[in-house]
Amino acid sequence: MSKLAVLTDSTASIPENILQELNIHTVAYYIHRGQEVLRDLVTIQRQEFLDWLVTARVLPTTASPGPGDYLEAYRNLADQGSQEIVSIHMTSQGSGAYQAATVAQSMLQEQRPELRIEVIDTRNVSLCQGWMVIEAARAALSGLKLDEVVERVKDMIPVTHMIQTADTLKYLYMGGRIGKAKHLVGTLLNIKPLIGMDDGVIVPLGAARSRGQAYQMMVDKVEEAVGKSKIKIAYVHAGARQEVDKIKQMVETRLNAVESLIAELSPALAVHTGPGTAGLCYTPVLA
Repeated sequence: MSKLAVLTDSTASIPENILQELNIHTVAYYIHRGQEVLRDLVTIQRQEFLDWLVTARVLPTTASPGPGDYLEAYRNLADQGSQEIVSIHMTSQGSGAYQAATVAQSMLQEQRPELRIEVIDTRNVSLCQGWMVIEAARAALSGLKLDEVVERVKDMIPVTHMIQTADTLKYLYMGGRIGKAKHLVGTLLNIKPLIGMDDGVIVPLGAARSRGQAYQMMVDKVEEAVGKSKIKIAYVHAGARQEVDKIKQMVETRLNAVESLIAELSPALAVHTGPGTAGLCYTPVLA
């Protein structure tokens, strides 16, 4: 076990092979489906959840891990030899994970003052959060100290961005994020909404009349932001691998992506926009 451990939430949606390769530890979100309490990517997996979601009449609710979950994770890491932990979380504007982790940090450091824990609010979600976790893990494995790892992650926060589109407005409506009128009109017009994050809050970025137009708008927005600068990009989806392959083809002809990966949203995120969601998360290559 490394002396410096990297921990995050299941909502970072990092592929399992990367979690293993970089020794990244995760704490699972909760999904409440009727009377069932499921653990994101532990007791419910991506495809199983999406298959069920297609026919669901009522959306399940999600909940962030509590202080006790993080306390247990921190203790386990300390017991395995970690002396420092960087704990990297989904935006505090949309989840209680950061606050819960901060409470656990305070509780444990009273008991184990020799253990140093840094808790970071990424002000983002999905593979935007995931990119920060991946870079932190790489930095830790390369021998950087905790303060250097934290600085690297914080440098990424304001320049890491997400754009994604939902295939249908159904799940945004069922989740209460849009009203009935907008749902009906949008469905009739086959609207594909584009959404992103602004300082930790989900914001609308536009709307398209087809998937192809949505992907074109996506790549346009990234190109406007970064030009030909080097970027790292993650293509994210919920049961829509063929769709992100289309986005990837567009990116490869127009942008300077020096590293890319493809990842599927965790169930705790996919529930909000539904099957068919596709998008990207990008971050510049920092010197």
